[in-house]
Amino acid sequence: MITITDSIQLADEEVELSAIRAQGSGGQNVNKVSSAIHLRFDIAASSLPEPVKQRLLSRNDSRVTNEGIFILKAQNFRTQEQNRQDAIARLAEWVAAATVVAKKRKPTRISRAAKQRRQETKKKSSQRKQLRQKIDF
Repeated sequence: MITITDSIQLADEEVELSAIRAQGSGGQNVNKVSSAIHLRFDIAASSLPEPVKQRLLSRNDSRVTNEGIFILKAQNFRTQEQNRQDAIARLAEWVAAATVVAKKRKPTRISRAAKQRRQETKKKSSQRKQLRQKIDF
């Protein structure tokens, strides 16, 4: 079980993990050992609550395919087990971020006094610049 929050958990079967060869430098070892982890998570077929699924799918994330599958590649560490834990932790963090509902913004208005103060400072600035000009006789 992958714990996202106290109330949301994912079954291990919902996440598909496969070992692949890591890219980048590393010499002979990188060509022989499959230490990177390729994680696939089908958002639509998961047991997540519907509002969370909608938020995940509506995000503009390049890791989500058109079919609604979240693909993550973990290759930061040298061992396969560390990369597996990293991939699961990053998935949990990504889903947990979608559980938070953004507050709706209340439109506010500038007070009359604030507008008046702004006008006064603009007038003072204007007068100061007027005094800097050349005097015509």
